[in-house]
Amino acid sequence: MIKIVSFKICPFVQRVTAALEANKIPYEIEYISLSNKPQWFLEVSPNGQVPLLITESGTALFESDAIVEYIEDEFGPLEQDISNEQRALDRAWSYLGSKHYLPQCGAMSSSSQDTLEERVEKLAKAFDKVERKLVGPLFKGEQLSNVDIAWLPLLHRASIIKSRTCFDMLKGFPKVQMWQTHLMDSGLVAKTVSGDFEQAFSDFYLSDKTFLGKGEDCKTSSGCSTNCC
Repeated sequence: MIKIVSFKICPFVQRVTAALEANKIPYEIEYISLSNKPQWFLEVSPNGQVPLLITESGTALFESDAIVEYIEDEFGPLEQDISNEQRALDRAWSYLGSKHYLPQCGAMSSSSQDTLEERVEKLAKAFDKVERKLVGPLFKGEQLSNVDIAWLPLLHRASIIKSRTCFDMLKGFPKVQMWQTHLMDSGLVAKTVSGDFEQAFSDFYLSDKTFLGKGEDCKTSSGCSTNCC
């Protein structure tokens, strides 16, 4: 069986588990501590980052983009009969989402309101681009695609932040908000993370060290670092 090596709140890992879940591919998962990485992990992970996918033949694959493409190549695409041109476009929109995982982590880790707003403003540029392209209720319409999978971690984290604080990262983007709601209600998101994910996420990003954790935004209105790929 495929094995995923994970850090519990890493968005790059969630993209991979979402791809596996969407394709109904069985897998097992092992969580490690990034502050105390086991030696066996360092020996098989060239960059020392998660996610790591270990194939049934024992090959260790790294870098989330490459892992997601392996899943598609090995088990077939989510969508059948799409052109190479469309597949390239889908991958481009997927990359646009995944390259904003760390900026979102940085925004959620902000210690002040000014820093938070500055970082979220940069994220908003990406949400604005996808707002203009979204078909609805999913990115391309009714069919789940790799683009939805790639943006799922961003939308999931924004949903938790909104539910636990007064801050909405998607304010001003109604189509993206509807996309978020549709994915959250689909049942897929819960399958992509551990049962205690939201608590672990909140302990890190909503601690008394972050502006959001202090609740100052309610009064007035990083988690990944380089260990994820």
